[in-house]
Amino acid sequence: MLTAIIATHESERTLVPTLAALVPGATAGLVAEVIVADAGSRDATAEVADIAGCRFMASDAPLAQRLRAAAAGARSPWLLFLRVGTVLEPGWIAAAERFIASADMLEGAAKAGVFRPPAVGDVLRPGLSEVLAILRVALGGGARPEQGLLIARRLYETLGGHPDRADSEAALLRKLGRRRIAMLAAGAAPPRRRADRQDDT
Repeated sequence: MLTAIIATHESERTLVPTLAALVPGATAGLVAEVIVADAGSRDATAEVADIAGCRFMASDAPLAQRLRAAAAGARSPWLLFLRVGTVLEPGWIAAAERFIASADMLEGAAKAGVFRPPAVGDVLRPGLSEVLAILRVALGGGARPEQGLLIARRLYETLGGHPDRADSEAALLRKLGRRRIAMLAAGAAPPRRRADRQDDT
C-alpha cells in the first residue's frame, strides 16, 4: 500500500482531477492515504482536501521541507509524489502494483518508478513544452517531476528526501540517477500551465 503526497498552493481547481484519478486506487486497496502538503493557500484547497478525505498539512516552509514532512508522517511503506494537476491515466494501478511487487521481491526496493509521459499519438495538439518533454525522455534526457515518483519510503529516507533547493523535485530525480529509475507501463498527464500554478517557495 502507498501514501500519495501532493504539494499545493492555491490549488482548489487543479487538485480535484488529481484526486479523482486516485479514487480507483483507494477502492482497489492500493492507496492507503493521501497527504496534501499545502503552502498556506487562501482559496478552497483545504476544503477540497477535507471533502476528499485527505490529510491536510499546512506550512509556510519551502517545498522540499513540506514534502519531507509529509513523507515522515506517512503511514505506508511506499510513497507516491504527484504534482498537483497531474492525472494518472488508466492502467496506473496495475503498473504500480507490478512495480511494487517486483521491488519487494528484490528485498531492497533499490529502484523508483515514474509514469510515462503522454505518447505523441495521445496528444492531439501538444504545446511545445509537452513535445520537448516527450523528446527528452525518448532521447534519454531523464525523468521529469511531472511524471510523478513512486518510491519506497526506506529508499527515500536513505537518499535524505527532497534536497533543500529551488528545484527539489528534479534534484531528487537526479540524485536517484537513470539506473535507479524505472518507467512504469502507465501514463500521467502533466498539469496544464496556469497562472495560479503551485508556488515552489
